[in-house]
Amino acid sequence: MKAIIKLKDGSQMTAELYEDVAPISVRNFVKLAKSGFYDGLIFHRVIPGFMIQGGGMYEDLRPKKADCIKGEFAANGVNNPVKHTLGVLSMARAMDPDSGSSQFFVCVEDCPHLDGAYAAFGKLCDKASEDVAVAISKVRTTRRGWFDDVPASPVVIDTIEIED
Repeated sequence: MKAIIKLKDGSQMTAELYEDVAPISVRNFVKLAKSGFYDGLIFHRVIPGFMIQGGGMYEDLRPKKADCIKGEFAANGVNNPVKHTLGVLSMARAMDPDSGSSQFFVCVEDCPHLDGAYAAFGKLCDKASEDVAVAISKVRTTRRGWFDDVPASPVVIDTIEIED
């Protein structure tokens, strides 16, 4: 199964989803994508050399809420062997291991310190998609409200399409 993350600027990232490794995370992501949940949300946290995070905020940084799911990673008792390398998609969460909901991040470099602590559930399929993620991570950022690393010009998700 694949997800095509289409951005308002016309660029896109295509990812393979690992339903066999993280079925709860994939089902949740697919359900939200198919319902249009992600349409118009932004990548609200971008850090070069680390990751880009989106899927839970509108352009004005109002949160969009979704139900929490079980965190599928080793520190939470789930065997998930996916390493956080360039292009890996993973569920964002708060301190509670089962607090992931709609927000996800894409690694823009290898991030081994995240292995076993976050639910990796997919990976970008090609270099063009990786290049888009890395380019997003390098946009100019600012501090807005209580958020650091917010793109000065919003990076908006137009839609996320799912190909079965």
